Amino acid sequence: MEAMENDNEEYVVLESSGVTKPGIKKSGFWDLVKFAAIALLVVIPIRTFVAQPFIVSGSSMVPTFQNGQYLIVDELTYHLHQPKRGDVIVFKYPNDKTKYFIKRIIGLPGDTVSIYGSKVTIKNGEYPDGLVLDETYVKNKSDNKVEITLKPDEYYVMGDNRSASSDSRVWGTLPKDLIIGRAYLRLFPLNAITVLPGEHNDYATN
Repeated sequence: MEAMENDNEEYVVLESSGVTKPGIKKSGFWDLVKFAAIALLVVIPIRTFVAQPFIVSGSSMVPTFQNGQYLIVDELTYHLHQPKRGDVIVFKYPNDKTKYFIKRIIGLPGDTVSIYGSKVTIKNGEYPDGLVLDETYVKNKSDNKVEITLKPDEYYVMGDNRSASSDSRVWGTLPKDLIIGRAYLRLFPLNAITVLPGEHNDYATN
């Protein structure tokens, strides 16, 4: 599938699998059938429950992710533990579930997220006076005035390219059930291969 770009918004497009079709001879027909059945038994569960490939399209996560980069998204981890602040995730866009977005988790369920200018502050039981996020990876600042308290199943997500991202500041919070998984591996371009390519150590662990 081709990726889509619209007004600098960053989408990720599910990459379709492609295989060449070998010539079929009568003597090899059942071998081919068995091979196809085994391939389906292996590939479908992996693609459905473990990992999926996506291609980044757009600029809302610059400089962390560039247009055209190829990602493997881990769908298993969030069945084992909850998403963490700072994770880069792929999810279904709440206003059009046929589209997939890639953003960073800023606010967790129960957090109060306050954004004034480019400063993001998190308040919760552990940080009643507020934790100011040290977002060293954000190069493009923005001018915002937002304060919101998240419900138990809601997340607040933002693009790293703050002035060129349609995210929770625009369309609201992200329900947990729309999260596909986290960006686990960047495979292309070859000189940018990275495990957990969006990971930063600027956040608290919760």
